Amino acid sequence: MKKSIFYHAGCPVCVGAEQEIINLMGEESVHIVHLGENQKEIPAAEKFGVTSVPALVTPNGVVLHINYGASLEDVKA
Repeated sequence: MKKSIFYHAGCPVCVGAEQEIINLMGEESVHIVHLGENQKEIPAAEKFGVTSVPALVTPNGVVLHINYGASLEDVKA
């Protein structure tokens, strides 16, 4: 994996974190996945170990849970 992946669900906490991640890393360095709009990506997020959003998965596969917006179970509902 060459880019980090930022998973979020569109909540205010997630949107704020998305903007900060883009400001810090640059759009070219991070792939943004809105799980609220793209639920077919939830299994991939779970495979990385994402349990809540917002979360950043580094190119090394390390999951960084940022603040707390929603659990993946809430996003699935």
